[in-house]
Amino acid sequence: MEQREIVLRAIGVLTETQEMVRRINDGAELDNDLTQLGRLVSEVFPTIEIPAGADPEEAAELAIAALMPASVSLVEAFAFLFTQLAKVHDEGRTDVGSTELLREIALRMSDPGGLEADEED
Repeated sequence: MEQREIVLRAIGVLTETQEMVRRINDGAELDNDLTQLGRLVSEVFPTIEIPAGADPEEAAELAIAALMPASVSLVEAFAFLFTQLAKVHDEGRTDVGSTELLREIALRMSDPGGLEADEED
């Protein structure tokens, strides 16, 4: 999965979480269906095959090697979104809410060259 797609999916996770918190605050019960976060994690992390004869150290090394790239990609995606949200907050802007900002980022991420063009300004 490309980093751009991971960021877009992370936006979905954050948006879904905002909605879940709103529903909890309104007293609603949450369903136990797989959330967007659960789906994202299951799609980003690879299946790991450990050979039957591997000792614990070898198994750990194989698992780390397989999981580290996905872990870094997820952390990068959420860190990127956090910095975007924090920047707007720190600037004291009240003209845009977090949901609107996430939607705007998603639109820019969906446009090839969208964020890259913004970074060149």
